[in-house]
Amino acid sequence: MPTNRPKTVAEYIAAAPPVARPHLRRLRAILRSVAPDAEEVIKWNAPFYIDPRYIFSFGAFKAHCVFAPTPAVLAAFKEELEGFETTTNYLKLRYDEPLPEALIRRIAKYRLRHVGDRDTFW
Repeated sequence: MPTNRPKTVAEYIAAAPPVARPHLRRLRAILRSVAPDAEEVIKWNAPFYIDPRYIFSFGAFKAHCVFAPTPAVLAAFKEELEGFETTTNYLKLRYDEPLPEALIRRIAKYRLRHVGDRDTFW
């Protein structure tokens, strides 16, 4: 990512590697459709969705992007996430593989329903 920090999600996507942009645009569209009232902000140099608490975020890297609901949400989808690379906080999405849109939508909807469960850092 360039040294000039993006101030909007659109700027963030535009600054991402060209190979990343289609995944990021689609990921953004999915998250906005699931949480249309959430505020889209840049925090810690990544897109975040808040309403008024953290809902989820995503980030771009050279060969993959990540979707970050919360650790508790990822744990709830443990079986469905078999075959995907995950960490405690992230679902890793490779650019050379199709975006698992239906799964991302289910996870995002689940997270939105559980936003008040206090399973996040703010």
